[in-house]
Amino acid sequence: MKGNSFYSRKIHSLLGVIPLSLFIVEHALTNFAAVEGGPQGFKDAVAFLNGLPLVTFLEIFGIFLPLLFHGVYGLYIAYQSNLNTGQFSYGRNWAFALQRISGVITFIFVFWHVYQTRFQVALGNVTHEQLGSSMHDIANSPFFFTFYVIGVIAATFHFANGMWAFLVSWGITVGPRAQRISSYIWMVVFVIVSAMFLLSLNAFRGDEFKEAAAALDVFTHTAA
Repeated sequence: MKGNSFYSRKIHSLLGVIPLSLFIVEHALTNFAAVEGGPQGFKDAVAFLNGLPLVTFLEIFGIFLPLLFHGVYGLYIAYQSNLNTGQFSYGRNWAFALQRISGVITFIFVFWHVYQTRFQVALGNVTHEQLGSSMHDIANSPFFFTFYVIGVIAATFHFANGMWAFLVSWGITVGPRAQRISSYIWMVVFVIVSAMFLLSLNAFRGDEFKEAAAALDVFTHTAA
């Protein structure tokens, strides 16, 4: 691992930008449909994603496998890192430490979220139409609501701060001024995307998602 750590870290950085960016943005937009359109809006957004051509191929090779490499190698980097914030407590050093900490939290959160949603669909325990009601149950659990709030904030910070670091490490933002402007831009992105996720999570707690779940159960039992 040490012999080719430069290339491993470059691949880790690149795969973090491509799948993590897509994963975060896609999830933010899809979940925010629950805020704008309620249960039907969220159901339509999920149906749109699942209607994309080669969606399973895209999920496996475009998101899950790259994220798995990024997450596992990121845990290795976090383990190897020297978090010396007590010695050098300036802003960028704190951002470095928080990037590693948020990466660990994000890895755990994404794994569990996929297990509670996408994996349950794959097992046949939940349909795509029932994901809204599943999120309703999750959001109304005090433990999981707190877990999801921490998880989405950690994931969004990891994404935004990671994008700042990516632009620096790949020589796109060169010089203090460009890096300072980039930090402001990604700070705004962090706030906006975090707000979208938190508003969505709060929307899932609404009675309309509970009523939609009850209506779906009645329809299912009637059809049976």
